[in-house]
Amino acid sequence: MDFADALALQEKIVAQKREDPGLEDELLLLEHEPVYTIGRTPDRSSLLGVKHLPYPLFSINRGGQATYHGPGQLIGYPIVDLRRCGQDLHKYLRWLERLVIDLLAKYHITANRRESLTGVWVENRKIASIGVGVRHWITMHGFALNVCGDLSPFNHIIPCGLNNVVITSMEKETKRAFTVAEIARTLEKLALDSIVSLRVAPETQLINA
Repeated sequence: MDFADALALQEKIVAQKREDPGLEDELLLLEHEPVYTIGRTPDRSSLLGVKHLPYPLFSINRGGQATYHGPGQLIGYPIVDLRRCGQDLHKYLRWLERLVIDLLAKYHITANRRESLTGVWVENRKIASIGVGVRHWITMHGFALNVCGDLSPFNHIIPCGLNNVVITSMEKETKRAFTVAEIARTLEKLALDSIVSLRVAPETQLINA
């Protein structure tokens, strides 16, 4: 899906959920045409300038520095009402990381978190980036997992603002062929099973906040 269309779709769903708190949470699993994004930060040094970028750049309402999205990457946009989850953004970010870590374990890839560095890593190699936005306690944006394909577009930026970071993918780590659709199906089931762990008891939810 074109990035601009996906952004508009997210904004539409967020607005609908704000109007009707009873709507179910949603998870968009997508693949984008090549694009760069950067979060809401005055420091744009991770872009290394703009004119040299081979693909369009979007400034969006998520946290974090520059990253790349493109073919071979599974993009996940959970649109979750955090008022059902104790309004705990830290817990939500850890849930996203755990979701990707558990997914990778199903393909015999041992992944982990790194202290103070949001995302998912295989040893010192970054395999998934996470950057979220929150409006009225409703989330948008999410994670990007490198499944397969060309990683060279990351060379035009400082990925996530981390110097000398090595970007990897499921394909590189296992020397196996994967499709984004295959991985999306596995992740969909994991997300359905694990969303319960994120939510709090109904009596403690703040749906009208």
